[in-house]
Amino acid sequence: MPKLNGVLETALYVDDKPRSIRFFKEVMGLEIVRDEERLTAFDAGGASILLIFARGESTHGEDTPTGHIPGHDGEGPLHMAFKIAEADYEPWRTHLRAAGVVELSEVTWPAGGRSYYFKDPDGHVLEIATPGLWPNYK
Repeated sequence: MPKLNGVLETALYVDDKPRSIRFFKEVMGLEIVRDEERLTAFDAGGASILLIFARGESTHGEDTPTGHIPGHDGEGPLHMAFKIAEADYEPWRTHLRAAGVVELSEVTWPAGGRSYYFKDPDGHVLEIATPGLWPNYK
């Protein structure tokens, strides 16, 4: 079987796109790499892209000069995790608390990794996680 090289894109569907753009820029420190009416794409580090779509606005897909992008959407609180270095765990937790995010929980994993769970403005469950969470995350 051919090898997969990782997850390239993760999409979140939001009720207030400008509010979410501000959150991911100002609180999470992500850089916008593409900003269009349909979507905003952020550099999520390590060749990963975070796509933000207004909920319900991407269900019909989009024709481009080179092909069709199928429609998609999501409901309810979705989840994604950001990889961070162990040394950055406390600074991130302090930063997020100072930014007033809704804190959900913290977990210390059996293999030694740590996770801090919080919500974005649309109620999505976000996570910062240090190495050790999964066997392939070292």
